[in-house]
Amino acid sequence: MPHSFLSNSPTTPSPTSSPSQNDTVPSTSSATSDIQQHPTDDSVTTLTVPVPRCPRPDPKLNYRPVIGILSHPGDGASGRLNNATNASYIAASYVKFVESAGARVIPLIYNEPEDILFEKLKLVNGVLYTGGWAKTGNYYEIVERIFKKILEKNDAGDHFPLYAICLGFELLTMIISKNTNILESFNAADQASTLQFIRNTNIDGTVFQRFPPDLLKKLSTDCLVMQNHHYGISPERMQENLDLSRFFKMLTTSADGDDKVYVSTVQAYDYPVTAFQWHPEKNAFEWGLSGIPHSEDAIQVTQHVANFFISEARKSMNRPPARKVLDNLIYNYSPTYCGKAGKGYDEVYIFP
Repeated sequence: MPHSFLSNSPTTPSPTSSPSQNDTVPSTSSATSDIQQHPTDDSVTTLTVPVPRCPRPDPKLNYRPVIGILSHPGDGASGRLNNATNASYIAASYVKFVESAGARVIPLIYNEPEDILFEKLKLVNGVLYTGGWAKTGNYYEIVERIFKKILEKNDAGDHFPLYAICLGFELLTMIISKNTNILESFNAADQASTLQFIRNTNIDGTVFQRFPPDLLKKLSTDCLVMQNHHYGISPERMQENLDLSRFFKMLTTSADGDDKVYVSTVQAYDYPVTAFQWHPEKNAFEWGLSGIPHSEDAIQVTQHVANFFISEARKSMNRPPARKVLDNLIYNYSPTYCGKAGKGYDEVYIFP
């Protein structure tokens, strides 16, 4: 069902992707190769062996997806790198996260002129909201406006995904509930945790759909995800709010350092919108916090979550002009190394 602040009705959700084209069984009409065998006698036997042709790419999929990542106020280092009041940043770990799954990134600089910002939104196939602290002012308003645009794109028939991580999840909670005071306090800073799946939850079509069974099981028993937040929402409060409970399906919960339970993963019922209270990007790409898990299983979690996001972005029908994309890619900027401080992010892109 469409969100209450949108008048147009949602389109039917996109069907599940077809099986991998790599699984195509070659037919007898495939190209052939003649192989000659030479037995011990002087006779020659010629065998015709089918050689499979590479299948054509699915024309319904975009194999050059681009993700817009919204910048956050500040420099990501408490002013140590750039203390300008109008500076914003994107942690490089989010960029690497997206690139690791086969997409490129365009930075959506939250405080640039709005005509430029929303023109950039036309160049991407999905959006990522990062972690951070800003919950008011211009940043909140831009997050809300982009969110409405994302819903409108999906209602118009373009499969356009959104990932909202940590602060991103918190902001969506405030926006959808129409209550800026809905968040609760939690003690979950620099903490690795498990994910407890909601009983009888169907994970088909969700971010967890492609996880191997053994890794899914370990999510509930091993601390494979990184939490770094002071706010969140309890399952009870989310269920009590009709706007939230009608928009989001709860997938997992986690417990903070005081054993208070909060919602840790949700997915929209009618839109390709997934929100995480935890940080899927940190396991593989951040080293400044002691609580980040770096085991092989933890790295697999990062990769599976990234892969799902970009698989959703490939379903977007948006095909912007290549030159405009190239002119706006994050490759036009250079990251700043800030990991020597031994805390926070390892690299950030700063937009002064």
